[in-house]
Formats: sequence, C-alpha cells, structure tokens
Amino acid sequence: MVYNPGKEHLKKLFEYAPISLWEQDFSRIKTLFDGLRKRGIKSLSTYLDDNPGFIDECMQQIKVLNVNLKTVTMHKAGSKEELLSKLDQVFRDGMRHHFREELLALWDGEVSWAGEGVNYTLKGEVLDIILNWRILPGYEENWERVLVTIEDITARRTAERRLRDLFESSPISLWEEDYTAIKVFFDDLRSQGVTDFEAYLASHPETALQCASMIRVLDVNQKTLELFRASSKEQLVTNLDRVFRDEMERHFAGELLDLWNGNLEYEREGINYSLDGEPINIQLNFRIMPGYEQTFGWALVSIQDITARKKAEEYLLYLGTHDVMTGLYNRAYFEETILKMEARRKDPISIIILDLNYLKRVNDMFGHAAGDNLIRRAAEVLNTAVKPGQIASRIGGDEFAIIMPGEDEEAAAELMKQIQALVYLNNKYYRDPELSLSLGACTSKADLSLAKIISLADDAMYRSKGEQHRRRKDDNVAC
Repeated sequence: MVYNPGKEHLKKLFEYAPISLWEQDFSRIKTLFDGLRKRGIKSLSTYLDDNPGFIDECMQQIKVLNVNLKTVTMHKAGSKEELLSKLDQVFRDGMRHHFREELLALWDGEVSWAGEGVNYTLKGEVLDIILNWRILPGYEENWERVLVTIEDITARRTAERRLRDLFESSPISLWEEDYTAIKVFFDDLRSQGVTDFEAYLASHPETALQCASMIRVLDVNQKTLELFRASSKEQLVTNLDRVFRDEMERHFAGELLDLWNGNLEYEREGINYSLDGEPINIQLNFRIMPGYEQTFGWALVSIQDITARKKAEEYLLYLGTHDVMTGLYNRAYFEETILKMEARRKDPISIIILDLNYLKRVNDMFGHAAGDNLIRRAAEVLNTAVKPGQIASRIGGDEFAIIMPGEDEEAAAELMKQIQALVYLNNKYYRDPELSLSLGACTSKADLSLAKIISLADDAMYRSKGEQHRRRKDDNVAC
C-alpha cells in the first residue's frame, strides 16, 4: 500500500520543518523577462551590466506566499505577518550579488538553483545562507510556485572569517600552496624505476627549478606582501621567479629530497629575494596539511625573516674570529686553522711570521694613537699582499702571521719581497712614523709539526729583526 499523506499532514511537514522553507511566486519576474525578450534582448548579463537597477526591480517582484516557523525565528520576526510585511528589510544590499546569478539561471531556462548568499534579520543582522530553489513541477511555464530552502550558515561563516583574519593578520609570512604536480612528478619517476632521488638530482640539476615552477600558490597573507615588498598578491605571484632564485635552488633541492623520502613536515633556513632585489634570510616551516598526504594538494608554508638575526650571528662570528683593530683574523682563528690543517695535513704549507719594528718607540714619541695607526698600516699591507686562500692574522700586539696552504719556500720568499715592496710604498704615502716589518718564513716538512714550523719561522723573523737593528745602528754610526 502506497503511503498517501493528507493535506493537513503536508501542511504540518512544511510548517514544522527544521529548515527555513519559503513558498514563492516568480511569475512577475517571468513577465519582466518576456518583455525583455520581446524587445530583442539576447544577453541578460549584458543588460544587467547596462541596467543594474533591473536587479532591484526583479527583487521587488518576488511574491512570498508562505513561510514556515523556522523562517520566522531565523529572521527574528514576531510572526509570519510581520515578516511578510517587512520583506524589503530581508531582501536588500548584499543579496543583490547572488540574486543576479539566480536571475541569469532563470533566463537560461534553469528550473533550480543553489548557492550561497545573504539575507537580513528584521533586527538588521546579516544572515549568511545557503539557498536552494526549485520551480515546482507543473509550474515551469509560469513560475507561479517556487519552493525555496534557506540554511543559516552564519556561525560557520563567522568562524571561517575569524580563521581568514588570523591568516591575513599573522605576524609571519604564510603561503597556501598546491604541490600536486610535484607528487605526480615523483610518482612518474618511481614508475620509471628511480629509487635514489638524491642521485637523480645530482645527475639532473635542472630538476629543482623545474619542480619549483610546478608549485601553485593558492594564497598569501598581508605579511608576505610586506616582506617581499609586493603591492598586491597578483604582483607577487606573477614574479615568483624573482623571489625564488640563486641560492634557493640548493635549499629547494633539499626540500624535494625530504618530500621524496616521506618527510611531509620540515624546517629549513634559506634565502629568498624581495621584488626590489634585496636578499632575505628566511626560516621556512613546511607541512602537507592533514588529509592531503596522498596528493600534496594543500601545503602550508610559513616564512620568518631572520635577516637581522643572521647579521647579528655573522657579526658575532666576525668578532670571534677577527681582530677588531685591523680586520685581520685573530690569534684564536689562527690557532684553530693550524689545528685543522695538522689534522688533515697536506704539505707543503708555508708560514710567515712578521713583527712590527719600533712600535714602543712610536708609542713613546707620538702616543698610542700613532702606534695603533701603525698597526693598521701593517694590516693594510698584509691585506693587499695575501692571495685568496692565504690567511693573514694578528697573533699579538705587534706580531702577525700568514698561512700559505699549498705554497713552498720559493712562494713564501716571493710573498715576503712583495710585502717589503708594499711597506716601501706605504711609507711613501704616510711618511712619519716609518712602517718597518721583520719577516721570517718556514715551509712544512714531513717530520715536523706545524707548531715546529711556526717556531722556526719565528726564529727566522727574530734573526731578520736582529739584522734590521744592526743595519739601523750602523746607519746611525755612519751618520
């Protein structure tokens, strides 16, 4: 036996349904459409662009025949009568946007439509809604009966807007990205038998940039625009090749290797570039979002600007390894370098020890400022003389050293000649007080430690200093 509910039963189903139900009459909208078609209007979209007021006119033509109790409470009306008498407060403002889409569907002959939109309560509050309507069977020609359902999604939309605001207002750069194409690329490589992705990257160095171009940026927040100095999201997304370049290729290769090995969450440091070309030291946090582990379709990337921290770290490292007065490496760095070279000894290694002559006399006669300046002049000479790979250090108040990896006695002797020539030119430029250096060198031998080589170079320097003093004494006697 087929169940056949009575009329009263159907009325109760309508009245007490837990969702907002409306019985409406769109026939007057049909009449307006027929008038437009008689005038030869073919495109309603174009007509609405030229006549935006027509949307409001159509809204006013909706005739509400009935609503249920859920509709009354949702719109904060005291009764059906109150709601029906104040529909102009319900259908207004933000509703115009989605109602345009409804009109276009009707114009194209659709008998149903679903979408999100806006209504208003009688207290003026915005209702975010999901709206469905259907021209009921038998009324397709005149549109006199349309069933409308409205679901209140205001709470959900409020939560979504809060999350959106959190994203947009985050104090760090946030990126939503789609790595689907990279996952497809990985799967294709595996199907070809590739198992060692690190080896594949080594033999195909272009892969990193190729994969970088596969990333689809879904969204970025305001902090991202500020960090990369972009005026809009569109400008940033269309210029990503200016952001991700140079050193980034090496860093991104490491990220790809992590993904290949199943590490879907990682943290790395690297370098990006702002759109005006400035390098930005970054700390990047990456994770494939839950539910997207199989497709890589949604990745969240956070980027923190650590440029200031990096500069501070570099400065502290500089202070720890350099002599502040001269800019040369300091004694600690010199000794650490010698220890490392001894541990992985590769002869020849030549070492030159240098001593600044007559510093005490300059301090006594001209003051310590003049003495400090003389030390700086000695450093200028050494910085000019040494080649890349050679290490010049200040290892004492008036004592310096040069390490020459891979250089023999002849190279050391030649460098000492160059230094003395530069000393001569320096004195031409600065004149008083005179800059004078004593130098001694020694080259490593298999049976001698580097500490012994330094000692022998030091002995040679002192012999040179003794000869220097004797020559000066003889010159003074001659005078």
